Formats: sequence, structure tokens, C-alpha cells
Amino acid sequence: MNTTPPTNTPADAAGRPVRLGLRENWPQFTLLVVVNVCVGGLVGLERTTVPLIGSETFGLTSDLAVFSFIIAFGLTKAFTNLAAGALTARFRRKQLLVAGWLIGIPVPFALAYAPSWGWIVAANVLLGLNQGLTWSMTVNMKIDLVGPSRRGLATGLNEAAGYTAVGVTALLTGYLATGYGLRPIPELIGVVFVAAGLALALAVRDTGAHVALELASHTKALPTGEHTGLRTTFTRTSWHNRSLRGASQAGLVNNLNDGLTWGVFPLLFTDHGLGLAAVGLIKGLYPILWGLGQISTGHLADRVGRKPLIVHGMLVQAVGFVLALALLDRPLLAGILSAVLLGVGTAMVYPALIASISDHAHPAWRANALGTYRFWRDIGYAAGALVAGVLADALGLSATVIAAAVLTAVSGLLAARWITEHQPAAR
Repeated sequence: MNTTPPTNTPADAAGRPVRLGLRENWPQFTLLVVVNVCVGGLVGLERTTVPLIGSETFGLTSDLAVFSFIIAFGLTKAFTNLAAGALTARFRRKQLLVAGWLIGIPVPFALAYAPSWGWIVAANVLLGLNQGLTWSMTVNMKIDLVGPSRRGLATGLNEAAGYTAVGVTALLTGYLATGYGLRPIPELIGVVFVAAGLALALAVRDTGAHVALELASHTKALPTGEHTGLRTTFTRTSWHNRSLRGASQAGLVNNLNDGLTWGVFPLLFTDHGLGLAAVGLIKGLYPILWGLGQISTGHLADRVGRKPLIVHGMLVQAVGFVLALALLDRPLLAGILSAVLLGVGTAMVYPALIASISDHAHPAWRANALGTYRFWRDIGYAAGALVAGVLADALGLSATVIAAAVLTAVSGLLAARWITEHQPAAR
């Protein structure tokens, strides 16, 4: 759908006409989808093998110590997300995208050949920087291209590409580890993702002209005296605006679940007799369903609204944790059913949350609002690993799964109370 007037069409710096819409920008949009496949593939390297590298290769006995790599990743990615919104005011999106890939170059080599656990943790600092910049820029650039009427679909396709790649890579590394060991072969496939991601990022066009076009044609003027800086937007998104607050807390708990299962599930299911291939299947199935499901749920969020998908998606995830424990005497069945519900529930909430933030944020401060939301969302990785490590060391792995189920259900209820719908009219 063309969202700009047919006459006086603005042009970008190279003289190309600028229009908003998925159909009008499909070549660049498709290129960004492929870039995000590489982004997701790089982080997918860790989903199956790294917790087991900590316990089996380096002999770590504390679950909190094993999960320290997730804490390092989550904290770094969260603060990078927050900075990315502010950095877009000083640098072009493409520049930040390329910078993210350059930072990610050492990651697969460090994971494959690290001589100590500290190197793995350091690699995850670099991975957090890489993911914060590259994933933030791909989602921002897609939203820039399509305009307000297709945000749900745009974010759904972006997240679908990334998380399907996470799942496929987790599945692949599990099978490679079965045949070749935990290192170095499973991790070295990341070299392909880094090389391809960097090459494609260099080919992407910047979307600054699309942001300017949307801002110029926005039907709601920025209120007089409304500040657009990071500090003001952070407090507005984190607490003052009820809907933005509701989306931010749901994002945090959603990724708390991911961080918790990232560390806990490989250990829990191997303790109950499953091999690496079966664990890889469970760890791969969750993000694959999470990723592929967002193609339809992102589109659905544009039709039925954001709130129903967010609330019900959180409750579906809570049931997934319950099943993981209720059926643990049949661990493969428990893992598969839990992964299915966690994947479907996350697919429901992920694009709807990003679209909800975009709906309630003026284009003048939307990048900072998305950065703030993604900060809270990805703090969830660190929070999940920290909660899992403390509870697992004190009460056992099962206690962490119970805690996740309770927190997720409460988060869904808070989202129902705080979030309101705000569907922008198509222009």
C-alpha cells in the first residue's frame, strides 16, 4: 500500500524517490530480512552447547557460574539497545549496523577455542554488543521503510527471520556436537554468519529519508514542550506511560524466560537422560516456532490489535513451563511440549510488543522508545540467568521452572491491566 501522496515525492541523498510501504520498499526490506537471519544465526551458536561447555569442558559446578555467560550477554545487549536509540541521532542506521558486525568478528573463534571460561564470558560481551547494534538497526530500518500501517507485519517478519535462524542453528549445533564434540566444529559455522552479515550490511541503504518522510506527514504533531531526548523517553517508556510500561515489563519477563531456558533446559534434560541431539531438538524447536509463528502473528497484530496477543501469549508461555515439570518423567515429551507452547506464546507477544511501543511513540522519539523497550526486554536475559542460577544452586533446577511460570502469568495480568490499544489509521 502506498502511504505517500502521488505527487511531490521526496527523494533520498542519491536522488531515489522515497515512499513508505512494504511493497514500495521490498528489495531493501528483503535484504534486511536476510541480514537478520545472520544476526540470529550468530547467537544461535550458543543455545545448545555453551551451558554444557561450562559444566563438562571447564568443570564448573555452580549453576550461577555456568549461567554467567548469559548474564554478560544480556547486560551488554540491554545497554547497547538503550544506547542504539540515542546513537541514531548522531550516526546513520547503516553505520551502526556495520559497526555491530565488525564487533562480532571474534565471537565464533573465541567460542571455539577459548582456553578458559573467562574467554567465553568475554566473547558474550562482544556478542551482546553485536546483537544490540545489528538487531536494533534491522528492526528500526524495517519500521522506517513500511510506515505506521504495517508495523506489526514488519516486526513479525524481522523477528521471524532472526529467531528461526536461532532455532535452526541451535538444532544444527546439537547434531554437530553429537558427531564432533562440543567444540570447535559447532561454533565455527558462526564464521559464515559474520562474513555474510557484514557483506550484506555494506549493501543496505540507510533509511533516514524514510524517517524524515514519516515525520513530515505525521498526523499528530509533537506536543509543544514534549522532550525527545533519551533521559525523558526512558522514564516515559519505563513508567510514566501506562501502555509503554506494560509492554516493557512484558518484554522483560518474556526474555527472562528465554534466558532461563537457555541455561536451565540443557542441564535439566541431560540430567533426566536426554542426549545432545534431543536437547538440540528441544532448544531448536522453541525459537523455530517463535520465529516462524511471528509471520502470522505480526500480521494478526495489525488486524485484531496488540493487547490480546500480548496477554494470551504470556499465559500460554506460563502453561509451557508447567508442562515441562508435570511430564518430566517422560523428558523428551516434556521438552517438546514445553518448547511448542513457549515458542507459540513468544511468537504471539514479540511482534505485538514492538508494534505497541511504536504505536504509542511519536516518530520524533520512537527510536529512543524502542531502545528503552529493548533495554528492559534484554535485561530479561540477565535476570533470567541470575534468577535461575541462584534458585538452581539453592533449590534445584525445577524451582527455577516454577518461578518462571508464576512470573510469566503475573506479567500477562499486568499487561492486561496497563496496555491500551492505539491502532493508527492507514494513510
